[in-house]
Amino acid sequence: MRAEIHERTWLQWLVKVRIIIITFLLGIELAITALTPTAASRKLFVSVIVLWYAVAAFLILLNALWRDTGLQSRLQVLTDLFFVTAVIYATGGVDTSFNFLYPLVIIMASVLLTPAWTYATALLSAAAFTLVLQLTYWGTIPTYGQPHTDSRSLHIVIVINWFAFIAVAYLAGRLSSRVRQIGVELRDKSGELENLQALHTNIIQSISAGLITTGTNGMVHVVNRAATRFLERTENELIGSSISSLFLDPLPIVASAPVHAEVRMKTQVGRQKTFSVIGSALVVPEGGSVGYIYAFDDLTEIRRLEREVRTRDRLSAVGRMAAGIAHEIRNPLTSIAGSVKMLSTMSALTDEQQTLASIVTRESERLNNIITDFLFYARDKKFEMREVDLIPLLNDTLVLLQHRPEMNVNIERRFETESAVCMADGDKLKQVFWNLSDNACRAMRETGGTLTVTVRADRDVWRVNFADSGPGMNGPQIEKIFEPFQTDFAGGTGLGLAIVYQIVQGHEGKISVRSAPNRGTEFMLQFKQPAHVVPAVKEEHPSIPSTRDAKVSAASSYPGKD
Repeated sequence: MRAEIHERTWLQWLVKVRIIIITFLLGIELAITALTPTAASRKLFVSVIVLWYAVAAFLILLNALWRDTGLQSRLQVLTDLFFVTAVIYATGGVDTSFNFLYPLVIIMASVLLTPAWTYATALLSAAAFTLVLQLTYWGTIPTYGQPHTDSRSLHIVIVINWFAFIAVAYLAGRLSSRVRQIGVELRDKSGELENLQALHTNIIQSISAGLITTGTNGMVHVVNRAATRFLERTENELIGSSISSLFLDPLPIVASAPVHAEVRMKTQVGRQKTFSVIGSALVVPEGGSVGYIYAFDDLTEIRRLEREVRTRDRLSAVGRMAAGIAHEIRNPLTSIAGSVKMLSTMSALTDEQQTLASIVTRESERLNNIITDFLFYARDKKFEMREVDLIPLLNDTLVLLQHRPEMNVNIERRFETESAVCMADGDKLKQVFWNLSDNACRAMRETGGTLTVTVRADRDVWRVNFADSGPGMNGPQIEKIFEPFQTDFAGGTGLGLAIVYQIVQGHEGKISVRSAPNRGTEFMLQFKQPAHVVPAVKEEHPSIPSTRDAKVSAASSYPGKD
């Protein structure tokens, strides 16, 4: 089976080139007849050319409308053969200068058609040429060339052209066959290259690690799907940008061996992420280094878990040590408080002494309250888990908060669901909600503001957020605020948020905070939904907009206020 070529492409090329050749022939013949004496009929030649123009225009239209390229190819070859014969006859027959047109037709037949059609075209060309010469020689048709009486010379011309046409058919056929074979091989190689490129692309895009390649100038050339996901940017945003502008820390200097580093970046929404980066040179054989390759993994969640584990270990150690100390302090403290109370009942004490005794009694009670809270914090918690609805618990807490004396804070409820059922200890969660709400109100005590409480479903968890419009917190406060005895409030024990953290962890929930100076603070709680719960969405409440421009996230070393 012969190799197929793009016949329609060749036909489109042929119908255009035909116009150029016809115009060229017209110009050459008119120049010859004008500059040299000749017996050729200019009128007949121009008539043939005009008719050929008309047929060529028809073939252009036919090529656009008719999809059968095989029949079109045969029709065009036969048409050209006819007009070439007419041109040769009109320009003098044996004296013509245009018998080179027959080989052109034979070559085109070899390109468009089968080898059999190529030889058939050669034989038809030779036969047509012979017929024109013989008929003009015998006088059957009028001749437009010089009269010839030597039949031997005429026969030699005919024989030479026969051999020439057959030779052209043979050589053109071999060349076309080779071209077809090369075309098939090229398509096969192109297909293999496309498959290889597709495999290469699929491998790069399927890698779970982020991958970026750059030039020697650091401009990004290639990124994979994981890189766009990690960096939270589109491929168009990354390609062409400088890789150093993507990270807060400088990337490692790539030498001959791969280098490792840990860098940070800030997303477009202000969230900070941590990445492990491996950089290596992009080397091509015999071309040296043409750029760099950076592979990176997102370590943000791993570092968060590490901080959370360190926080738990630190809190556990502090709790065990302090619980023992608290027990040892509480007994003598009780004796001191009792003795002072007894002494204060003595009538012999002066007013100054009574004042001092009152101070000792009051401070002893405050210290005893601190120890009580701390023992509650250090003691193992026991939870009575059952199905509870978070909405009533929040409403009870907020109603109590609204009726506090000197309350100058607006409370805004954004409940996107009518019920939020989870497995929890309701009393303990009320303590969590009260501590977070109370801290928010205390933060806004001087300036006033708004406490926004949000409840929404997010896949299989409930998210409960407490956002205030207070003064916010800085980095050092955020890093330590869930640790015991960390407080910015006068008279606070610094144990409230430490207890909140313990209760949330005991419910297998999560708590995190984001804040910035003068931007307020938002505590975010997360509780698991029971498997059978389907959230009942309240359509009248809009989704919660982002309430922070600059946010500092602390999901493991949890900060807070008390």
